[in-house]
Amino acid sequence: MKKYFTKEMAIGLVTIISLLVLYFGFNFLKGINIFKPTNHYYVKMENVTELQKSSPVYIDGFKIGLVNEIHYMYDNPGTIIVQISLDKSMKVQTGSYAELTSGFTTGASLKLVLNKYVSSYCSVGDTIEGHAKPGLMDMVSEDLVPQLKQMLPRIDTILYGIQQITNHPALSESLNHIAKASANLEITTKQLNGMLANDVPAIMGNFKTISSDLAVFSSGLKEVDLQVTLKKVDETMNNMQQITMQMNNKESSLGLLMNDRKLYDNLNSTANNASLLLEDLRKNPKRYVHFSVF
Repeated sequence: MKKYFTKEMAIGLVTIISLLVLYFGFNFLKGINIFKPTNHYYVKMENVTELQKSSPVYIDGFKIGLVNEIHYMYDNPGTIIVQISLDKSMKVQTGSYAELTSGFTTGASLKLVLNKYVSSYCSVGDTIEGHAKPGLMDMVSEDLVPQLKQMLPRIDTILYGIQQITNHPALSESLNHIAKASANLEITTKQLNGMLANDVPAIMGNFKTISSDLAVFSSGLKEVDLQVTLKKVDETMNNMQQITMQMNNKESSLGLLMNDRKLYDNLNSTANNASLLLEDLRKNPKRYVHFSVF
């Protein structure tokens, strides 16, 4: 029986299948679907930073194609031609343009901006104008860098002032004073802790003794017959009132003695006479005392 497939033919067939699988797999990894019909257009640009083959092409955030080739026009410096493939059903109006955008994670891509105000369309293979949209770093370099340049003299002045303050002797003295104050505070805290540990318990013991004495005194006050005491005080006050009334009454003996003017004058005159008599007795004792000498 004749064999139609020899060993060499089988090896060649496996090799061809492997190459086809590798080709289709490589294009699949790049996002290229070779079975999907596409139209090719060219984009004329001046800068294609970070743009690579197989970079996506978007319209309104939807992926409609890929970048196929990137060529630098050596005969026209500053011009770069980018070949893109778009879905066959995608039509590009005349006046549309492509915008180069870049991100931190997605890399560079082309954004197709359609001119929706016309009804005419570009032919397949036509060239579309391209622009590079300023990236984040470009905006930073354009907006922030000039402001930083203006701020640098002020920052330098501020840093110089800070340096003058840090090098001033008063700052070192203040730090030394703060350190001494902290050390004194630590010593005071230790003394306060010692006082709380030694003196406060004794003071609390004294307070406890005083509280006990007050409790005993209060219990003693409870035992005192307050009614009897008040009755005695009332009787004493009545007696004092009667004595006062008798002293003010001119009919009583004590009242006469206290209020009689004549009695006062007589007593005063008698006292004066007695004083004169004693004075005369001191000066003339022989007038009143006789001595006989035998």
